[in-house]
Amino acid sequence: MQQITIRGINLLHSSKKCFTYWQHLTKTWMHKSPPSVTSQLPVFRKAVQYKDTVALTDQHGDHTYGHIHRLSGHLAWIMQDMLGKESAQERVAFLCPNDVSYVITLWAAWMAGHVAVPLSPKHPSSELEYFVQDSEASIIVTTSELTVKIKPILSGQQVIVLEDFFFKPSTSQEGEEVQIMPESNITMADNHQVEYGKENEFYSVSDALIIYTSGTTGRPKGVVLTHNNVLSQMSCLLQAWDWTSGDTILHCLPLHHTHGIINALLSPLYVGARIVMLTHFVASAVWSKLLALDTPIQSRVNLFMAVPTIYAKLIEEYDTKLIKNTRMKEYIKSVCTQNIRLMVSGSAALPEPILERWHQITGHILLERYGMTEIGMALSNPLKGIRKPGFVGNPLPSVEVCIGKFLPGSEKYEVLCCGNTQGTEVMSEGNSTESGELLVRGPNVFKEYWKKPQETLKEFTHDAWFKTGDTAQYIDGAYKILGRTSVDIIKSGGFKISALDVERHLLSHPNISDVAVVGIPDITWGQKVAAAVVWSGEETILDPQELRKWGQERMPHYQVPSVIVSLTEALPRNNMGKINKKQILKMFFS
Repeated sequence: MQQITIRGINLLHSSKKCFTYWQHLTKTWMHKSPPSVTSQLPVFRKAVQYKDTVALTDQHGDHTYGHIHRLSGHLAWIMQDMLGKESAQERVAFLCPNDVSYVITLWAAWMAGHVAVPLSPKHPSSELEYFVQDSEASIIVTTSELTVKIKPILSGQQVIVLEDFFFKPSTSQEGEEVQIMPESNITMADNHQVEYGKENEFYSVSDALIIYTSGTTGRPKGVVLTHNNVLSQMSCLLQAWDWTSGDTILHCLPLHHTHGIINALLSPLYVGARIVMLTHFVASAVWSKLLALDTPIQSRVNLFMAVPTIYAKLIEEYDTKLIKNTRMKEYIKSVCTQNIRLMVSGSAALPEPILERWHQITGHILLERYGMTEIGMALSNPLKGIRKPGFVGNPLPSVEVCIGKFLPGSEKYEVLCCGNTQGTEVMSEGNSTESGELLVRGPNVFKEYWKKPQETLKEFTHDAWFKTGDTAQYIDGAYKILGRTSVDIIKSGGFKISALDVERHLLSHPNISDVAVVGIPDITWGQKVAAAVVWSGEETILDPQELRKWGQERMPHYQVPSVIVSLTEALPRNNMGKINKKQILKMFFS
């Protein structure tokens, strides 16, 4: 057993190969100090630099950084008035549409020194109730339109309805008074710039977000991200993708996942860029923004990020409605090539036919990257350089990765390769490795699963690597994700779905005695959720459409199985009573 020190952290490595590699790193790469995240400012504090610049364009209009900053600051005062200015970090759950109200509430929670818990309007009440109760939220912030989803799940939380304090947000000119409803006793004359929030030192040691993600077992787990985690995750993307204040990104992603929150929202806000936000994805609306139809020049987008399913739907819209003649094809390709500098795909594996077809249509080779809620983004294809289809590139700045082959039934593992932005060293001969589990380490890695210390501990190796649960391979200079180490995680349309969570919902049906849920390959969705159901009860025939309707009332829409097979006999199980999911796939979904 060898002991070495890297960046002041003592690490134990049982592998001589890994020890040799880290010695090499220490001598050649680690002499350079990593970017300091503790010295950076929280994203809301950066808004002071871009006071008069438009930060966000949504269905209500344009909103400047200064306007959002002011409203956030006064909402933070309201939170502090409710909870007490000296209260410890409380959880603030919020259910807001994809518009400026989301940013105002997120920043306000941080200014008040609390932990933000974003919720999704698309989740059923049972899921929302679980998130609120599990996070022990003290306050729920929402809009008048969404109060109908909040009322049934309240259990003692205080509620802030934004319209009770503010009129509908809109850009205010310098020197104007921002109007407030009479119920509020706060005045907001904006004749100077107020410095809202805690001291910067507070944010270097405090928590920022709890994002819920489906685990491999049981209910979803709350991933706790510190402010340093968030800053690190933003920083690596800002460096790798050359973000500037001149960028404008089109945002149509859900705002309760890392992709929508960190990549497409907070990163552009940190550098003073503009976000054009749609309330939800509509193919025709996205094409209209990408092609700058009826769009002022100052809000024309030059970045776009989406999941593979969205690109498949955009291709479908192009093929059925946009293609009229050769000139139209040339116009679309010309506009996309000249106006848009970067298009990114993530959250699920990108089928190569979609990548190739999108390249034909727009001239863009989609940039694939790899990440997850617990780590943000870890790997990315290059902004400038060769992007290999099916690969996710190399480590982002400040991120360290490793591929390990775990010994059966043991926590010990053989190191196949390790790398960072300076390169990857393969421990065997040649430029490629066999497959193994991808491990990640760095300031981007989350703090813990909320109130689950044992589950947190299980997800890390003895030498502090986070186990992603994804099988990866390093091949000729780039990393390739081969799939989930566990078959119980399904990636469909950019959502990561726990098969066991879907099974839990389905088993509550009075006529379902047993069920196995798996993911089956699909070119549009990445994977489809499929269920093999043992049907019983008075109704002898299962109606898949009725079962899906039943499921939509009890689980998120993306968890509802789109393929259902009805069985009259028991599911095949081993001597330990476990279902072999690979066998299920072959038997019922070949």
